[in-house]
Amino acid sequence: MENNKKRDIFIGGAWPYANYYLHVGHLAALLPGDILARYFRGHGDNVIYVSGSDCHGTPITNRAKTENRSPEEIATHYHNEFVKTFNGLNFAYDEYANTMSKHHIEYVEQQFKKLIDNGYIYEKEELQDYCDECGCFLSDREIEGICPHCGGKSTGDQCEVCGVSLDNNEVLNKHCSKCGSTTIMKSNKHLYFKLTAFEDELQNLININNDTWRSNALGEAQKYIDMGLVDRAATRQLNWGVPVPVEGYDDKRIYVWIEAVLGYLSVGEEVAKTRGIDFDKFMSDSNDNLKTYYVHGKDNIPFHTTIYPALILALKNGYKLPDYIVSSAYVNLNNEKMSKSKGNLITANELLEMFDSDTIRFYFSFKGPEKNDMNCSLEDIAKTHNKFMVGMLGNFVNRNLSFINKKFDGVIKESTVDEKIVDITQKMYRIIGNYLEKAEIKNAVTQMFEYIALANKYYDSKQPWIQVKEDKEAFDETTYTCTYMIANMANMIAPILPKTSQNIKHMLNLPEFKWEEEKISGDYTISDLQLLHTRIDEKQFEENENDKTAKNSHVKIKK
Repeated sequence: MENNKKRDIFIGGAWPYANYYLHVGHLAALLPGDILARYFRGHGDNVIYVSGSDCHGTPITNRAKTENRSPEEIATHYHNEFVKTFNGLNFAYDEYANTMSKHHIEYVEQQFKKLIDNGYIYEKEELQDYCDECGCFLSDREIEGICPHCGGKSTGDQCEVCGVSLDNNEVLNKHCSKCGSTTIMKSNKHLYFKLTAFEDELQNLININNDTWRSNALGEAQKYIDMGLVDRAATRQLNWGVPVPVEGYDDKRIYVWIEAVLGYLSVGEEVAKTRGIDFDKFMSDSNDNLKTYYVHGKDNIPFHTTIYPALILALKNGYKLPDYIVSSAYVNLNNEKMSKSKGNLITANELLEMFDSDTIRFYFSFKGPEKNDMNCSLEDIAKTHNKFMVGMLGNFVNRNLSFINKKFDGVIKESTVDEKIVDITQKMYRIIGNYLEKAEIKNAVTQMFEYIALANKYYDSKQPWIQVKEDKEAFDETTYTCTYMIANMANMIAPILPKTSQNIKHMLNLPEFKWEEEKISGDYTISDLQLLHTRIDEKQFEENENDKTAKNSHVKIKK
């Protein structure tokens, strides 16, 4: 990158569904987006980083009925909970919105009309699943049955076992999820999106992104196309959602799969407007200065690699298709797949009650499910914290600064910095930055801690506790070099550990984070010396880990 040229960066974090608390799987999948945003902002790039709560659809209406609440009450409650959780984890969205906002609804209606005008929406009357007992047509999520591919339990749109997306006509042994009655087929009319019109362009998109999409995204996207694309229903039988701007469809709403992914654009447009940015030019495929990242979990791959790009193509707005698909695998808890029904689902809020936000961010960055499912346990979080956050990072920073504070009243005298260390530091910025720009978060964190390990080794080899007695000039050079390394550690870790980085910068009165070498000069005076991190008692997590699961699995919203 040329230092004098700012890049345009668009980062879209998946929109969590507002019918339950965020769990650790959401956290692991969405964290890379915040890390990327912080990194590119540190470069001084033009970053638009957006997400929001997906507030419409059947699961919310079902929960509302169960709890005798309105869908809006349910969605609003969980949206507010999401905001608290993301704030607690120090996520720095430019805007975290929700699909109930007036702007989003108006934007989606406008884009839906464009899809109609461009010839990609058509009406079709066909047989649809109907429950005689309940006296209503059933949406996909209200249908339960058997997956035709693996034989696992499935809803009308996705298998819960193998994760494949389904058309409800493919599902076997269908019955109503509300009353258990076998469904019957009854004629109904809906609007459909011509997904099949984009098969060649979507295949080409997969072909040209071998180096920028994660391997699971490439595999799932290809599988989705190989199974044969089908036109998808663009409306569903609901009274909660974005109205269909077509006469005769008052009893239906725009299908959430169209509405939610368009949220990236509706909110991105709002952010751009506040900055005086022409969003159409910013997102243009002809903007060679633009990089786009879409960050989500494995179950959302088809929506981001197939449906969202097809919608962009159908809108004919000339927007850039996804450059980077940052799709995470799943998180298991204590070697078991997390499930509300099993009672082994742990929420992000519960982790925040037990661990510091930087500890959580580090753990899911260092051990995150980038390529394969990861196993998470509370004991492992504690062990990882103690080894890396305390034993390596905290150890280096605190033993340097504590020694200076004790012996020299916190004054670090200006000296020279070891040129070999300068060369290594500059190289580390390039290596770590390259990994981050490819969204290889685990590799980036590994390199950061290799630098920290080198710093500890350097300190031990110089033995400043002996130098201070025998060679004060050599001691000053060692201390100044270590101060230089601490200052640059604060920059390197900032995208991952923003709070820890800020604490280090405060103690040394360092400038705000930038992704560039911190060249120190002059004397430094340590301010408010404090331990970066303290050890966690690992024994408290050795037994009964399954008891530390979601306490709120049956919590209802209080009046």
